Amino acid sequence: MFARYHNYDKYPEIRINGFDSEAFEGYPAIVAEIKRRIEGKTKAVVVLDFYPGVDEKEVLEGFLYLNPVKMFSADDCTYDNATYEAMIKDYLTDDRVFGVLTTKKLSDFFLKEKIEHMRHEIDRVEQGVVLVYGTGAALITTGDVFIYCDLARWEIQNRFKAGMPNYKGNNVNDPFLSKYKRGFFVEWRLADRHKKKLFDKFDYLLDTNQKGCPKMITGRAFTHALKVISHRPFRLVPYFDPGVWGGQWMKDVCGLDDDKPNYAWCFDGVPEENSLYLRFGDIRVEIPAIDLVFYQPRPLLGERVHARFGTEFPIRFDFLDTMEGGNLSLQVHPLTEYIQETFGMHYTQDESYYILDCAEGGSYVYLGLKENIDKNQMIEDLKRANRGEIMFDAEKYVNKIPVKKHDHLSIPAGTIHCSGKDTMVLEISATPYIFTFKLWDWGRVGLDGLPRPTHIEHGEQVICFDRTTKWVYDNLVNKFEEISKEDGVIEVRTGLHEREFIETRRHVFTMPVVHQSNGSVCVFNLVEGEEAVITSPTGEFEPFVVHYAETFIVPASVESYVISPTEKSKGQTLMTIKAYVR
Repeated sequence: MFARYHNYDKYPEIRINGFDSEAFEGYPAIVAEIKRRIEGKTKAVVVLDFYPGVDEKEVLEGFLYLNPVKMFSADDCTYDNATYEAMIKDYLTDDRVFGVLTTKKLSDFFLKEKIEHMRHEIDRVEQGVVLVYGTGAALITTGDVFIYCDLARWEIQNRFKAGMPNYKGNNVNDPFLSKYKRGFFVEWRLADRHKKKLFDKFDYLLDTNQKGCPKMITGRAFTHALKVISHRPFRLVPYFDPGVWGGQWMKDVCGLDDDKPNYAWCFDGVPEENSLYLRFGDIRVEIPAIDLVFYQPRPLLGERVHARFGTEFPIRFDFLDTMEGGNLSLQVHPLTEYIQETFGMHYTQDESYYILDCAEGGSYVYLGLKENIDKNQMIEDLKRANRGEIMFDAEKYVNKIPVKKHDHLSIPAGTIHCSGKDTMVLEISATPYIFTFKLWDWGRVGLDGLPRPTHIEHGEQVICFDRTTKWVYDNLVNKFEEISKEDGVIEVRTGLHEREFIETRRHVFTMPVVHQSNGSVCVFNLVEGEEAVITSPTGEFEPFVVHYAETFIVPASVESYVISPTEKSKGQTLMTIKAYVR
């Protein structure tokens, strides 16, 4: 129905050469390697530090083949669960969706006297294998062999949905939103601050994403891989999720499970959420892509971007599919000062909608307010609608703007907006995506059967009521500017608004296009054409092929590169959209 080329790669891998012998699959092979490592030692302390969500029971059963004489749990050195709950309560708030980003460290929840006691008990063991395990185990010791057990954010979310509780939580039956909020605002912040200090201390990294099938690589292989990736183009592992408004486009174009009712989102360029697949010989290892940002921020992001954002990846590409679906929720994102003062985040989600595809004849996007509306009446109508008293008349207050394929609309924070049905959006935005204030959801319930949460009390404080029809068309809709036009190559600036830190450029080409990093990481999507190839004029990396609708990242360290048609796509008109930090 929508199919273009049927070549979207859902499992992109990065081959890492020279370390095939330093990758291991399955507990027998992994334990055999650890035994080799400690061979000849009278006593060996093996440490397993867990990212929250790692299946403790499975990992411990696998490592029992080491025949440990004594085992110590890091959790025995922490405050009890009730005290932990009290310590994080203020960060979680009473809101169903939003909390406040914790400023605490994992070590704040460990008791020094208990750590010292455990160290003393470990020292008392005179011979044999001692196993120290659990989240924060490295705070006690890194031992003779230090193994970090990692897990991708998407897999954690799947485990939450399947009933897994949060770290130190007794909340198996809590809704997914509650578990996700606790992960996002508290435990992932704690775990990331802990993990990022340990990369050069890993003896091994254990990939625990696939239940019953662990993969392990040496710390040397792990850090080498991250250094390699930070100097070449690469893709993240995409994931797809259904939604109440989801459509059918990605199911067809990306080759997804036809038995699912729809797919709403695809995260294809969000390192905090996505993974990297690393190929070592016959073994594929999955690691969180945020590990790359933590370990190689300067070559990946560029000096000025790193100076501004630290170890955060500031650009996000994702898909919103409403083809044969429904409208997104009417929403607004917080202004910078509001997100700083309310949630502890230092920048906000400015964004844009690039129209990758839409229904024949076009579609629409809700964007900005109509002229001369009564803002007090609008807020009152929103509140009444969310109490179930009326249906909110969105078109009375909000512009319904016609769109067609390859249009681009800027959406600076504070602008009321949502994509309409029968639209395939490539969303290009700043990264803190969780901070979306839903105002009206067209009377729907979520896939869990519960009313979807709205946030009018937040939204009414950040809506910019002066962003009305004329201003929207003058500032946000298709503000295209032709930069250059040469034989076979046209470069156009497509946005974003001056309040947004992201610059976007579209290249329409039939001939090779030379790109410069200009000191910033660049994120691309091939928005037209079967495939393209990225090459280095100096041979710094092997040619890298991308396909239609695939998002890819080029680190700032790759100062110059060329994007060209391949043999398959010669004669086609190709387009890329490129985003970077101004």
